[in-house]
Amino acid sequence: MMTSSGTTRVVRVETGPPPNDHRGSWLPNGAMITKRFMELRRRRGLMIALAVVTIGLPSIFLIVRLLAHAFAPKSYGPAGGYDIFTSLVSGVLFIFGFIVAAALGCTAGSIDLQEGVFRHLVVTGRSRVATYFARIPAGLAIVVSFVAIGYGIVCLVCSFAAPTVLSYDGVNVPAGLSQRALDTWASSHAEEVICRFNFGFENGPPSASFSSVVQNVPCNNGQGRHIKIVGPPGSQGSSSQPTQAEIRSAAVTIANLDYSDYSKQFLSPSDSLMIRTGLWIELEAAVGFIVGLGLGSLTGQRTISVILMIVLEVILTPIFLRAHIPHMINLQRSVVGVATDHLGPSSIPIAGGGGQNDQANLISETRAWAAIVVAAWVVAWTALGAWRMVSRDT
Repeated sequence: MMTSSGTTRVVRVETGPPPNDHRGSWLPNGAMITKRFMELRRRRGLMIALAVVTIGLPSIFLIVRLLAHAFAPKSYGPAGGYDIFTSLVSGVLFIFGFIVAAALGCTAGSIDLQEGVFRHLVVTGRSRVATYFARIPAGLAIVVSFVAIGYGIVCLVCSFAAPTVLSYDGVNVPAGLSQRALDTWASSHAEEVICRFNFGFENGPPSASFSSVVQNVPCNNGQGRHIKIVGPPGSQGSSSQPTQAEIRSAAVTIANLDYSDYSKQFLSPSDSLMIRTGLWIELEAAVGFIVGLGLGSLTGQRTISVILMIVLEVILTPIFLRAHIPHMINLQRSVVGVATDHLGPSSIPIAGGGGQNDQANLISETRAWAAIVVAAWVVAWTALGAWRMVSRDT
């Protein structure tokens, strides 16, 4: 540049971004997160599927039970209760919540390539890592909201429409009794306990007199429940008519035998159980979304990624939970589905595990190791998804 005095002055022109331009930062800002949230929310088909699975399925099931109990209370039990709560949590919300969350994650991870807008995102100058990270809070806001609404409906119905009397082995028993109180109740309802309670002895009955009492108590004129006593030859006892004292003693013995199982039966879920279970379900859905997001970004294909996530949850996880494969137990424990199952409340049956009575047949895993596995999967798939987005050619 020539000055008035005839000298030349060099002017340096800054071609880089202005000082307040944060487009190169790997941390997403609020505008980026909001934009990704709106992109996902505008996919109406996916939003409808999320609503149907997380809110519609449990709502329809509970509405049908409410109507059935209202019109035929003698034929259909109350709509809610502890058993309905555990069934809906482990059989619907836990499994299908993971699947729809994974489907949303796979969609979010591959949406730019599927719609052909990845090149336009790159030319804006925004950090690719920030673009990827912006999808995590955006997607979680949707997933967590849908799961929370569906779970809230389940908790409300199961708490306020719970049965007032506990039905244990077909017998109406007061809930929450101590072992001594259950013994007292069994003594006054001896014939019901002997005829209806489920019991058995691995090494035969405790005495020959017990076998004689049980086999000679009339159960609804022979129309009651068939009771089988397994024991060595000669342990079946005589056919003499038992006294009332012997009948009460046998009923107390059966009540003591069943108390461990009885103590796990409740009329409705407790507040602490509902809180812990809700956090567990949200964790499962969040893990499904984050893993699906990384897998969708890695493959660039939504359909293939969704199928792989369904296979993981519906096929591989139940197999790894139940199969005791020699020299591969630690590998089985490293599957995220197995780990999240073991992080749930102990009173909730593990999904795909066959119910409370089959939990002993599943592979064991400590909660500490399960938490490490879940954290490792989240970090690893987040890193893989972000790396693939950074390294992908435009």
